[in-house]
Amino acid sequence: MLLSSRVLLGCAAPMGAAGVMLAAMATHLTGGGILSTAALFLLLHAAAITGLAAVVPHVQRGRTALIGAAALIIAGTLLFSVDLALRQLAGMKLFWGTAPFGGGAMIVGWLGVAIAALMPNR
Repeated sequence: MLLSSRVLLGCAAPMGAAGVMLAAMATHLTGGGILSTAALFLLLHAAAITGLAAVVPHVQRGRTALIGAAALIIAGTLLFSVDLALRQLAGMKLFWGTAPFGGGAMIVGWLGVAIAALMPNR
């Protein structure tokens, strides 16, 4: 397995675990709210990063772009989800603009995946 795939999986697995934990906390402690949103984003993007980790070895041209896009998705998901979880559980924000910045990073990351997918393998 490529190192880049291992790193992506090494990021995706704790994101998935955190998503399950936050979903349980949202159900049993807070009754849902934005904690459920944080859990959903972690779970969905953990699965997506796992898929990207599987694709990376098969990409020749555009591999660096794909890995960079995955890194943006990971960073954005973490910023977004941590900010929402802190708001719900501690009544505070990580820092001003964290959730929108994280959301923007996820959007740019997904657009980067599209760009990497359109690069011809030559």
